Amino acid sequence: MKPSMNQRIFCALLSALLLLALSGCGKKADPAAAQALIEELVVDHAAYGEQAAGQVDALLLELKTADPDLGRRWERILTLWRTPDAGQTLHYDVLPDGLPETDSLCIVALGFQLAPDGGMRPELIGRLNVVLQSAEKYPNAYIVCTGGGTAANNETVTEAGEMAKWLIENGVEEDRIIVEDKSLTTAQNAIRTYDVLTARYPQVNALAIVSSDYHIATGALLFGAEAILRAEKEGSEPLAVVSNAAYRAPSGSLSAMFQAGALIELSGDTGTAFEIYYDNYDIHELPSLS
Repeated sequence: MKPSMNQRIFCALLSALLLLALSGCGKKADPAAAQALIEELVVDHAAYGEQAAGQVDALLLELKTADPDLGRRWERILTLWRTPDAGQTLHYDVLPDGLPETDSLCIVALGFQLAPDGGMRPELIGRLNVVLQSAEKYPNAYIVCTGGGTAANNETVTEAGEMAKWLIENGVEEDRIIVEDKSLTTAQNAIRTYDVLTARYPQVNALAIVSSDYHIATGALLFGAEAILRAEKEGSEPLAVVSNAAYRAPSGSLSAMFQAGALIELSGDTGTAFEIYYDNYDIHELPSLS
């Protein structure tokens, strides 16, 4: 018989108390155990939403007891995830007024899968038109084009490379454009964009996400989560998502479980993340709520 939700919460709290007792004896948190807690709380929230709030909070308490710094970071990530649209109000077609007018701002252009021959699909061109309007409005901002090789029959092109070429052909100065052409997922977009910006563009501290409307919240969540995980100390994020501009896509959606997979990828477990992306992860192993 599977344990009830209340039983699981009780067990999690009991484990947290035990870990608290051990923490004063020089014990270090087991990374594998911490990772398991992260993945369980993320998947529970994705599968059950606020119905699982008690269970998720109990798992967070257990994580904070085992590793206080890591636990607080994931608590902040969960708070961001629970905030509608990851705290982002959609701005269609162009970035809003009031953003930095200097090169401290970077427009993050998220890619979209290329056609088999390497051509850009209409949705990606729609996103690029939004990037172009935003780049003209903020002429000092950098632009990161991010996305790797996703053309099934053409290994010579990448999303980011084709995006950069289009922007240059449409009047954007080449020295404003940063090409990140190795990533294949939105989580990798965040990881590799942060790698490039923190290493080579230390003046940048504000990010504006450009993507399709249904993708903005996921982009804001993942870039925000990556900032939290990378901060040298709590609250000292080197980069912050400050706004967005959205292309009005004719269709499209991303599930909470997809977001869970992406957060798990950020946490370092690519295998489990891709099981979720490809619907091979069995959520039926989770206990039912009661």
